Amino acid sequence: MTQATVNVNQIVADISSALNIQVANWSVLYVKLHQFHWLVKGPHFFTLHEKFQELYEEAAQRTDELAERVLAIGGRPLSTMRDYLAASTLSEGNGSESAMEMARSIAADYRTMAVELKEAVPAIEEAGDAVSADMLIGIMEGLQKHIWMLDAFTAE
Repeated sequence: MTQATVNVNQIVADISSALNIQVANWSVLYVKLHQFHWLVKGPHFFTLHEKFQELYEEAAQRTDELAERVLAIGGRPLSTMRDYLAASTLSEGNGSESAMEMARSIAADYRTMAVELKEAVPAIEEAGDAVSADMLIGIMEGLQKHIWMLDAFTAE
């Protein structure tokens, strides 16, 4: 194997790793949002029940886009719950959160993901993968909007 091949393989591995963290995060978030969708109670039930459904549908789409991008660059996406839980930087819900705790938890998860994306983009751009970088920037934009809305919803 030539040095150029080794470098390309390492670049693919590094980019795949960054993308796979987000595959894992969106997958954990998908389950968490379903849990919150099913278990939310109280005066905000109708609002949050609907919102959590909208967000878990988005999570499914993001997971698919990211996993397919990993494949497109020659990597292998994470695809088991064990792998998702091991790689994710998010935590699962515990099932006893109040409606406001649920909304705050999702906002915190989105903040974590936005920071990770912001940190990953320059390295991915430097590696020459403008398409993956652009994808992550678009995801970050959506996360920032969700953070703003959830913060406004939970403001006292």
